[in-house]
Amino acid sequence: MSPFLSVVTSIVLWVGAALLVAGATIVGPRRVAELRDELGSRLWSVRRPAAGLIAVLLVSAVGRSALQTVSELFGLRLTGLIYAIEGDFVAWVQATFVTPELTVYFSGIYVYGYVFLLAFPFVAYLALPDTTTLKRLIVAYALNYSIGLVIYTVVYAHGPRNLMPDIVTSLLFTYNPEFMALTSEVNEAANVFPSLHTSLSVTVATFAVLTRGAYPRWTPVALWLSTSVVIATMYLGIHWLTDVIGGIALAFGCVSLSYRIVDGADAVAGEVGEKRVGGG
Repeated sequence: MSPFLSVVTSIVLWVGAALLVAGATIVGPRRVAELRDELGSRLWSVRRPAAGLIAVLLVSAVGRSALQTVSELFGLRLTGLIYAIEGDFVAWVQATFVTPELTVYFSGIYVYGYVFLLAFPFVAYLALPDTTTLKRLIVAYALNYSIGLVIYTVVYAHGPRNLMPDIVTSLLFTYNPEFMALTSEVNEAANVFPSLHTSLSVTVATFAVLTRGAYPRWTPVALWLSTSVVIATMYLGIHWLTDVIGGIALAFGCVSLSYRIVDGADAVAGEVGEKRVGGG
């Protein structure tokens, strides 16, 4: 088995097991049973935002290399500016806090914890009778990826492990070289600002806080995982602090926009429905 397939298989197995446990303990048997009965209708209700997210992901996957070439030729080269702003902060983080135990933890969080963090809200919000929250989440994901892709094309910058390999170690690959096979398939070395690991993780955490009434057990788990992912991006030498700050700002902006887009679309659909009923 190739290193890429080995890593993907491992992620599917571990994240799948975690989803089963979280489904039983956080979503609960009653909502899971209701979801089985109403799965088709709920999926149909989110078909449009889901199609939009799939389209964005396809564009990202197919056009990433071409857009990277455009960025390299015409993009704003900001690596030097980022380093001038924050200096050796990431190097200091590694020099101060790196231990074998933390490297194992943050490597696992960056890969396995991140995938679970993004996947579980789909299950949790699909299990709610009202799919509005799921629509907002899907739109927020699509906004993160699409805006991130635009910024990656405009900004050409490398991470600290690329600029300062003598003092910043690529700890993720040192811990497990097979992870390089996965990251090379889904990312480009110059795609660092903003950190999408940060933006998507903070997006999930924000939704967890906003929906804490529905899933009170999920909120502390989401906050813990998202915070760990954010720290991992710097601890592992992948992102600058500047990338993380940019990712946090992107997350809050995408969540706010998702509410406006979904609620606005639902309001328009409601008005159209009322007119049809009145006209009939």
